[in-house]
Amino acid sequence: MSNQNMDERSFSGTVTRATGSWYDVDTGGAVLRCRIRGRMRLKGVRSTSPVVVGDRVHGSGASDGSWVIERVEPRRNYVIRRASNLSKESHIIAANIDRALLLVTLAEPETAPEFVDRFLVTCEAYKVPATLLLAKSDIQDPAAMEAFRAVYEAAGYPVLEVSARTGAGVEEVRTLLGGRTTLLAGNSGVGKSTLVQTVDPSLDIRTGEISDSHHKGRHTTTFSTMYPLADGGRIIDTPGIKGFGLIDIDGAELWHYFPEMMRLAPGCRFYNCTHVHEPGCAVRDAVERGGLAWPRYESYLKILDEDDKYRK
Repeated sequence: MSNQNMDERSFSGTVTRATGSWYDVDTGGAVLRCRIRGRMRLKGVRSTSPVVVGDRVHGSGASDGSWVIERVEPRRNYVIRRASNLSKESHIIAANIDRALLLVTLAEPETAPEFVDRFLVTCEAYKVPATLLLAKSDIQDPAAMEAFRAVYEAAGYPVLEVSARTGAGVEEVRTLLGGRTTLLAGNSGVGKSTLVQTVDPSLDIRTGEISDSHHKGRHTTTFSTMYPLADGGRIIDTPGIKGFGLIDIDGAELWHYFPEMMRLAPGCRFYNCTHVHEPGCAVRDAVERGGLAWPRYESYLKILDEDDKYRK
C-alpha cells in the first residue's frame, strides 16, 4: 500500500470526504475510513471540525482494527465561513486548494451579489485564486450576464459563461481543472453537480432539480467530497451554501480584500481611510465617476455594517 507501512499500521494521505464523524483518506493506494483522536484540535482554529477535505493527514491503526487520524499537516490555505448566525465558530469548507470556482446564476435561482462578494473576500483573505462561472448561461438574460462580467472583470476576476445543457464553456472549465485541486462552490440549485458530471461523465454525483414551490435549489451534495478527474486533477464538490458569513476579518482591513479598492487606496488623502466618509477618498471618488462599480462598493458597505456586531 502506497504511503503506508502495514507492519506498523501507519498511514499518510489526503482527506477526500469528511462527515464530521468519519473521514475518507486517500493514501495513494487505498482509501481508508478513519476517525480522529478525541483530544485532537487544531491550534488557533475555532472550527466545527478539526479535519476537512483537502487536509494532508497522518495516523495509524487502532487496536480494534480501525484507522485513526492523529496529525494534520499545516494548511497552505483554506476557504472558511461562519458556521451560523451569531456563532463564533467557523466552518472550513476545504483546505489546500489551487483554485476556487464559484458558480453563479442570475436567475433560476438568483445568486445574491453580496454572497458572491463575501465568497471572494474570503478567497482573497486566505490566498485562494477564484474564478466566477456564470452557470446555466443558455437560460440567463444576455444583458444581465454582460453587466455581471463588466463588474467582476473590472475587479480582476476571470468570468466564464457555462452551460451543462449546451456544453458552452465546458472545455474551458476542463482546462482550469487540469492537474489542480479545485473547490467548486455555490448556492443550492446553481448546477454544481450537473456541471461536474458534464466535465467528467465517469463521476457518479447526484443531481437535483429546482423546487417549484420556493424556486430554490434542492441540496444534492450532503458533505464536501473530493473526486479524482479522469484527465488529472481533483475537484471538491461542496454542499449548496445558503449564506456566507465572514470570520476573523477585521472591519478596518475589509477593503484590503477588494482588489479594485486596493489599487485605488494609495490615492486617498488619509493612510487609514475607511472609504466610507473621509474627504479626499480616492475610492469614493472612483465610485462617483463610475470607475468603481457601485454594486461592489455597496457590498463593501453592507458587509461592514452587517458584520460589525460579530466583531464586538
